Amino acid sequence: MFSRRYVLGGAAVLAGGQPVLAQGQVLKIGSTPTGIPFTFLDTRTNTITGFMVELITEIGRRQGFGVEVQATPFAALIPSLTSSRIDLIAAAMLATPARREQIDFSDPVYAYGEGVAVREGEQRPWRTLADMRGVTAGAQIGTVYVEPLRAAGLEVRTYDSVADIMRDVSLGRIAAGFGDAPIVSYQIAQGTFRGVRLLPEYRPSLVGSIAIGARKGDPNMARVNAGLASMKADGAFAALITKWNLPPSAG
Repeated sequence: MFSRRYVLGGAAVLAGGQPVLAQGQVLKIGSTPTGIPFTFLDTRTNTITGFMVELITEIGRRQGFGVEVQATPFAALIPSLTSSRIDLIAAAMLATPARREQIDFSDPVYAYGEGVAVREGEQRPWRTLADMRGVTAGAQIGTVYVEPLRAAGLEVRTYDSVADIMRDVSLGRIAAGFGDAPIVSYQIAQGTFRGVRLLPEYRPSLVGSIAIGARKGDPNMARVNAGLASMKADGAFAALITKWNLPPSAG
């Protein structure tokens, strides 16, 4: 516990030298424009919105800081954070051990595993990764799926976005597309991805939890966790899950 703090230019500085956000300041939030319903570009307002954006906005309201959301490609989120172009990551980013070596994560927000989309009419009985050995599949670059799929014996093609993956699945260029199950399911239900379906019998093997990311040692993470805990305690978090039609968390 720190025994004293200094105030410089409106920002508090802990005795250990790490700055902590002063009341009323604004944090730059990196969010992807293609991760509906977690984060996505609303073309009507030309702003990034979604479950994670509303979550960090409400956390900021409760903890006394504002947010400025910046559209950031998924693969650029961690580099943007570590180079201080953004202050926090609020996106569908799983808090994996490899990522924890680079950045800090908040308490778990929401847990899920991978979903497998196939072309409508595909009848092969794939229930696990082991069933799909030798299959040509797509995964988004920078996600946790690429290397495990290769290790399982799949031929993996990488894409910039889930939309690109689903296009090639529907056209028969690849046999299957991997992505975050809630994201793929939501967009298929909304009619965004046509000509594909999610395999209901597939059992995910890469289940993890998404969380809010911060630079290593950022003391503001305590405020993020406090805001998240208060939302879970008073029902606001559950209401947000319902609003964005997310299934119950897998963990």
